[in-house]
Amino acid sequence: MALRLIGTTSDEGDCPTLYEIEGTDEILVQGERETDPQHLVQLRDVKPSETFVRVPRSLLARYAPRTDTPQLQPFSSLSHLFHEFHHTAWRLETRRGYASDRKSPKWQRWRAGEGIAAEPSTWLENVATQTAAGKRFGRVRIVDEPATEGQRFLLASAPGNVAAGEDIRNLTRARAQELRLPDFDFWLFDSKVLARFTFDADDTTLGVYVTEDPAEVLAACQARDAAWHHAVRTQEFAERVRSTV
Repeated sequence: MALRLIGTTSDEGDCPTLYEIEGTDEILVQGERETDPQHLVQLRDVKPSETFVRVPRSLLARYAPRTDTPQLQPFSSLSHLFHEFHHTAWRLETRRGYASDRKSPKWQRWRAGEGIAAEPSTWLENVATQTAAGKRFGRVRIVDEPATEGQRFLLASAPGNVAAGEDIRNLTRARAQELRLPDFDFWLFDSKVLARFTFDADDTTLGVYVTEDPAEVLAACQARDAAWHHAVRTQEFAERVRSTV
């Protein structure tokens, strides 16, 4: 089963850290192994398979989940949030490609050299409507060096989203790893509702885990702020990519 980073109080990338074991209600704790004999002798009902680690109280206070593990639900269950959010809808995109893009009619036209940025869609219509009402749509897309085919497709289509009102920025994967950004996609609505994606090996969306757990939302807000500060606007980033192809 996959592990998902919840949070850490270490700035250097070492322990202590909390992970969620996806598909379960269990949390994996990374920390320094307890070796003090005086402490070990006081532990109760210890099984041979168990071990013990030390973590600071601040790690648990900040990141330990406070609600039940959310259930996987279809992405369509989020559709109302893209209309009903009050001020911000923000997305982190981390994958090297998406099955939904490769199945899109625009994919083959783009591969044939056609422009795809100006094509209308219900998504762009809603973006224009919501941003005209004073709301904000934002994204940061993680891009490899060199950019994958799927990432170049998104760079080619992004000007249409930007024209409709989205603020889309890009960040290299190396920089994202330095910033210790999450390695999963999510939408964050109004800094309150977090929708975390899960995919299969073919980049097909299996569904989303939706939560308002304060610890998870806080971690997503911190990731958003770090990514937004360092990311580059679409036009400038696309020019960099074209110069290296």
